Amino acid sequence: MSFVKFLSSKVFFKQLALAIVAIIVLSFFVLKWLNVTTNHGEFVVVPNLKGKSIETVKIELDDLDLTMKIQDSANFNPNYPKYSVIEQNPLAGAQVKENRKIYLILNPSGYRKVEVPDILKRTFRQAKPQLQALEFKIGEISYIDNIGKDVVLEMKHNGKTLKPGTLLPLTSTIDLVLGNGNR
Repeated sequence: MSFVKFLSSKVFFKQLALAIVAIIVLSFFVLKWLNVTTNHGEFVVVPNLKGKSIETVKIELDDLDLTMKIQDSANFNPNYPKYSVIEQNPLAGAQVKENRKIYLILNPSGYRKVEVPDILKRTFRQAKPQLQALEFKIGEISYIDNIGKDVVLEMKHNGKTLKPGTLLPLTSTIDLVLGNGNR
C-alpha cells in the first residue's frame, strides 16, 4: 500500500480520531489536576504589617498560612517602634497564594554608629559640611582665646570631649569649641 493510499484509508482516520480524543481527555485531566494542586482562584490578602512587632506579625501570618522572611535592616526610622516592621513585600492588600513568603524589613534598635571625622585645626567653614554630610547635627558653638579665628579646637558630645574616630549614633549633636582670633 502506498503512502498516499494509507492517508486516505479508514484505518488512518480511525487512528487520527483516537489520537485526538486521547489528547482532549488527557488535557482535561491535566487541567483538572492543576486546578486542584495549585488552588486555582484561591488567594489570601496580605495584611498591613507596618509598625507591628515581630511577635504580632508572626501570629497574623500564621493565621493566614503565610510565612515571613526577615531581611537586613540598617536604616533606623524614628517614627516606628524598635524592632517593628517598616517595610513589607508584597505590599498590604496584595493577593497571594498560601505559604507565600512575605519579606519584612525591621526597624533596628537605633541609628547606626558613624565615626567622628578629624576636623580639629580646620576652619568651621570646612568642618560644618563634613559633619553634615555624615548626618551629625552641630550643637552649641563656643569660643575661646586662640589666634586661629573660627578654627575648631575641640569637639564635645553631651559635655564630654570627643576624639576623632569615636563612634557616635547617626544624627548625634556635636558641640564645637572654636578660636576667637585673640591671643
